[in-house]
Amino acid sequence: MPGAGTLAVATFFLLYIPMATLVVFAFNSGQSLSVWEGFSFRWFVSAWHNAAIQEVALRSLLIAVVAATCATIVATMAALATTRTAPYPGLTFKYAFINQPLMVPEIVTAVALLIVFSRLKVWTGYSGLGYLILAHTAFCIPFAYLPIRARLESMDLTLERAAADLYAPPLAAFRRVTLPLLKPGILAGFMLAFVISLDDVVITEFVKSGGQDTLPTYLLGQLRRGVSPDINAVATMFLALSAVVVTIYFLINRRRV
Repeated sequence: MPGAGTLAVATFFLLYIPMATLVVFAFNSGQSLSVWEGFSFRWFVSAWHNAAIQEVALRSLLIAVVAATCATIVATMAALATTRTAPYPGLTFKYAFINQPLMVPEIVTAVALLIVFSRLKVWTGYSGLGYLILAHTAFCIPFAYLPIRARLESMDLTLERAAADLYAPPLAAFRRVTLPLLKPGILAGFMLAFVISLDDVVITEFVKSGGQDTLPTYLLGQLRRGVSPDINAVATMFLALSAVVVTIYFLINRRRV
């Protein structure tokens, strides 16, 4: 198609130039967000020693690790249940049900969780981080499920059948045969779920209670007061972490049996 290449270049230009600008000015020695005053790590040091940023960053990492772990466990069981079985009526519905968070606008999921959790908070009196972890887990399950399912579908069943022929119990065959072959898919699913949880704003903003800001919601709140060089530095570190995790996910997901 004539002009498709130019359009693609223009799209990438518009997408990445703002991020590149943010990264460049994170290293600006002055406070200006538009005038370059020299190279410095000043704002990274300032952000690193900011107690508020440390608190929300640790909270974000805790939520992301726990939610990604839970989502990966559930996704692994769901993937095994939907791939290691003969096709039957209703299997397509199960695929759609598991991937439902991907098809529904995130704002709809956030509002639904807000309604349910607000009732639970009243009934139980509990308003801790458990709700955020549960919400992130539910939202991340399909992201972990897709690479795990893809890995299972690409695996040769010969070794698993051979283990069964040699009278290996199902659990032993899974532990010694299926799980080692499935590890790349599980790691890929975990990393993808981790990044999705770490970056989430909409669901977190609706579900969190007072004093439960994560790093993305904290940055959003700071932006309402005006952009500061500290925010550029934090956003740059956040971008670098996400890029590293996504790169590792991509490399792991390329592995084949």
